[in-house]
Amino acid sequence: MAYSIEKKSIPGYMMYINGGLAGMLGTCIVQPLDLVKTRMQISATTGEYKSSFDCLLKVFKNEGILALYNGLSAGLMRQATYTTARMGFYQMEIDAYRKHFNAPPTVLASMGMGILAGAFGAMFGNPAEVALIRMMSDNRLPPAERRNYKGVVNAFVRIVKDEGVTTLWKGCMPTVGRAMIVNMVQLASYSQLKAAFSEYFSGLSLHIAAAMMSGLLTTIASMPLDMAKTRIQQQKTAEYKGTMDVLMKVSKNEGIASLWKGFTPYLCRLGPHTVFAFIFLEQLTKAYKHIVLGDDSESNI
Repeated sequence: MAYSIEKKSIPGYMMYINGGLAGMLGTCIVQPLDLVKTRMQISATTGEYKSSFDCLLKVFKNEGILALYNGLSAGLMRQATYTTARMGFYQMEIDAYRKHFNAPPTVLASMGMGILAGAFGAMFGNPAEVALIRMMSDNRLPPAERRNYKGVVNAFVRIVKDEGVTTLWKGCMPTVGRAMIVNMVQLASYSQLKAAFSEYFSGLSLHIAAAMMSGLLTTIASMPLDMAKTRIQQQKTAEYKGTMDVLMKVSKNEGIASLWKGFTPYLCRLGPHTVFAFIFLEQLTKAYKHIVLGDDSESNI
């Protein structure tokens, strides 16, 4: 009997693989919204775009439809590093908690595990984050100032060659801070909402309902830190000294509402990505358990 229970445990490496695949599949769908969000945050002081829809139209008209997927390779690399690490680590934390306490995690436990998973993932994902921000914002710069990276690998090589390897971790502190908040809210709320909604929903509808509410809460909590991270990673001069410097200067010079500049595309990006990522993760986990382990029980995410 003991052997049978052990046999139905998902290997740790599969938790990481499924987490990364889920994030990458979600990114393929929401990449244009991520580009709009980034452009809105960078152009907040210039008034270049009147709204998210205006930004979308101008990018489509002036740069072509393929420009909406600028930075996709970096976005996929980010998911392959950041999301693989955070999702896999969180699933292993959940699994370890259930085995140790023989009970689902409490709210505080879920939040603590989300913080650790976010910090762990952000450290691995920061180089791809830097490349992603630069590639998505490149076309709005004057031709002489554009970096014209050919892809994420070319971006890594040129950044290391021209600016030093430490530049790949530029903005690491706000990235880690944002990731800790995102994962504290996103992962913990998804686990708790899924348990709360289980009385009213089941299966795919349960996953969608929990993920949509989780995406909204995560957007509200993490938006200011995401804006700070974007400004720091995109800057060419030392305009900002750190996260708090960005938040203070933006609040003073542009108004406190600017901390949530690009909220709509950010919500439209993070919300659907949260939904798609968790749905893909649930389905990948379910498929592995069914096909490989012969187990048709619900996942413990």
